[in-house]
Amino acid sequence: MAQPVTINVASTGRKITVPTGLFINNEFVPSVDSKETIEYVYVRMLREHPASREICDRCINPATEEVICSIVAGSEKDIDIAVAAARKAFKTTWGKNVTGFERSRLINKLADLIERDAQELAELEALNNGKPVKIARDFDIGDSVACLRYYAGWADKILGQSIEVDNKTKFAFTRHDPIGVCGQIIPWNYPINMWSWKVAPALACGCTIVMKPSEITPLTALKLSELVVEAGFPPGVINTVPSLGSVGGAALSSHKDVDKVAFTGSTVTGRRIMEAAAKSNLKKVSLELGGKSPNIVFESADLDQAANWVGLGILYNTGQDCTAGSRLFVQDTIYDKFIAIVVEKFKQMKIGDGFDEASGGGPVVSKMQYDKIFSFIESGKQEGAKAILGGEKRPGKGYFVDPTIFVDVTPDMKIVREEIFGPVLSVAKFKTEEEVIEIANDTAYGLGAGLHSNDANQCMRVSQALEAGTVWVNQYNILTNNVPFGGKKQSGIGRELGSYALEEYTSVKAIHWNYGEKLDWPL
Repeated sequence: MAQPVTINVASTGRKITVPTGLFINNEFVPSVDSKETIEYVYVRMLREHPASREICDRCINPATEEVICSIVAGSEKDIDIAVAAARKAFKTTWGKNVTGFERSRLINKLADLIERDAQELAELEALNNGKPVKIARDFDIGDSVACLRYYAGWADKILGQSIEVDNKTKFAFTRHDPIGVCGQIIPWNYPINMWSWKVAPALACGCTIVMKPSEITPLTALKLSELVVEAGFPPGVINTVPSLGSVGGAALSSHKDVDKVAFTGSTVTGRRIMEAAAKSNLKKVSLELGGKSPNIVFESADLDQAANWVGLGILYNTGQDCTAGSRLFVQDTIYDKFIAIVVEKFKQMKIGDGFDEASGGGPVVSKMQYDKIFSFIESGKQEGAKAILGGEKRPGKGYFVDPTIFVDVTPDMKIVREEIFGPVLSVAKFKTEEEVIEIANDTAYGLGAGLHSNDANQCMRVSQALEAGTVWVNQYNILTNNVPFGGKKQSGIGRELGSYALEEYTSVKAIHWNYGEKLDWPL
């Protein structure tokens, strides 16, 4: 068995024991053939030690840049073993072999355990991801508990149809069968929340899971795996294999015994997953990908409230959000007044250590992400945009990026076209409703969009015209577990949350029953 480590949380005095192995068949085990790093230090370390295979994943605290602990990375062979475990469970102790009532009971038990351990999980999330403890606990984990309970309620309500064909001789009915073994690949921006979004509907439908958490933030997925055992799930139902995306993610996507892959992450990686799924066994795929979402403020809006929602749209999670409202469009008649309000609101947002109760946002997750964001900021300056707030690096340790606002932007600028994934807002003005709809939709993405107006007719017109899977009216970035979420265009396919997510984890079987027709032969 792989040995756990004890992490000392200096800010609270808590000691957290974290598993370091791969979670397969309800046990934490070492890799069968790999001890490679899955951190961004991977390439550098192997160059320095080309003959060494004794390198493990180094999880970094982004607030201090210190190593938290080391986690062994899974290999392609480990994925094979995890998939085999999931297949065995699907055929024997899960899938069609357990009632919806029992699935519901276990999912609810898991939710109760996560709620019990919310503070500990939040502190671990803050250490590895950087987000404030209060945000992780009250929002991410609170929502994850609610998500599990929502789908626990669905587990015994997976229904088909009874279809009239000929009342005298035959009828048909449908079954919504669990699709099978699911590979689930989750990102680093919401490690616990994305875990629940993937796991909950899959379990409710009777699927088994091989989970690959992000190589940057694997710790809470491993800690949650302990709770899977405590809740009483049979071995093999949920397996967790931390691994490099190019290793574990690729292996799941191309595996011929995986029936479905669910992925949240970049559009570039989503394309690779679709290609691998097509070339292997044409497995079902759902993708929640990138975004470059517009947020529109019309002259009739409540400007103070609109500014609050603009702040939530781009600064929540320090801008590391697929739906981040990174393109702000303000009607010309209120532009100067509104921008002044937004600047003051942004100045009130404290980006600091996640263990500081005053922090509304933490550092970005890694050095790689930090460098990427500042490369975009420099690009904006070089292309002629004006930074009226932020845009400068802090001295000292930690991957902190302060709220940044660019004005005088043009549609062809890199900061306007490409996803930044940081607290960087580009602002443009518009004159008419028709104009702003056109420029808002001028993007390859279609994940989210927002508009602020007190004109009800305008709200209806614009919300229907915006090309996005989710449109917020007089709010932004608020999601609920009973409402579907997903993208259009290059922001993905399929839906998470709500009853729609159940369709991603079931296959519909039609059964035709003849009880009265006699077939004459020969034809």
